[in-house]
Amino acid sequence: MASSEVEILRSVLDRWASAVDAHEPERVASSFTEDAIFQGLRPYSVGRAGVAAYYASQPLGLTAGYDIREVRRFADDLVLGYLDVRFGFTDRPALSVHLAVFVRRVDHDWLIAHYQVSKLD
Repeated sequence: MASSEVEILRSVLDRWASAVDAHEPERVASSFTEDAIFQGLRPYSVGRAGVAAYYASQPLGLTAGYDIREVRRFADDLVLGYLDVRFGFTDRPALSVHLAVFVRRVDHDWLIAHYQVSKLD
């Protein structure tokens, strides 16, 4: 994996995970583009409002940890990441999922433009 692409992903995903851990849905949403396609474990949404609503509905104490598995740079301003994510809970076992994200440079920042969770058994 190219280090610059990994650094890009980590900068965005660390910000996302920190906001998830703090249960700050609006801050989670600020890691996404205005028109982001978001697919968690419920029907998809488009835009930051849907992201914020999704994370506002999550239980207090939810945590997110991730491991980057693959990275591809498709353009100067577009990076794909494929990750293993572990969501921790205070009252039940952790949930492990796979996550594909496209992060896009918007002005001088990198933001999540597409977020797709898969739960494989």
